[in-house]
Amino acid sequence: MIGRLNHVAIAVKDLMASMRLYRETLGAAVSEPLPQPEHGVTVVFIELPNTKIELLEPLGEASPIAKFLEKNADGGIHHICYEVDDILAARDRLIGQGARILGSGEPKIGAHGKPVLFLHPKDFNGTLIELEQA
Repeated sequence: MIGRLNHVAIAVKDLMASMRLYRETLGAAVSEPLPQPEHGVTVVFIELPNTKIELLEPLGEASPIAKFLEKNADGGIHHICYEVDDILAARDRLIGQGARILGSGEPKIGAHGKPVLFLHPKDFNGTLIELEQA
């Protein structure tokens, strides 16, 4: 069911400092910041030959990333994202197998302009999983 690893998301307190770290220290190609108000974050993507790294900074105090950073003051890996061919079929299959979908269960549009869903970390070895329509 899952396909290619789309990205690994890292929560950060200071997006500009983190962008400089990846761009200047590691020599990576870094996108411009992209506010995602529906998800409560501002994101940038670091392009790698085989996947991407997504840096997430809270957009407002109600952001789920702000809550994550309260518990993890230095930031850290927040979620991993896998591509799926059919997000609704994947959702229905997962629900049928007892997995919990976060939120309403209806896909939202993510930072790549494609539908996404998040799976409860307690169902996946403590890891928040994002599914993105390929």
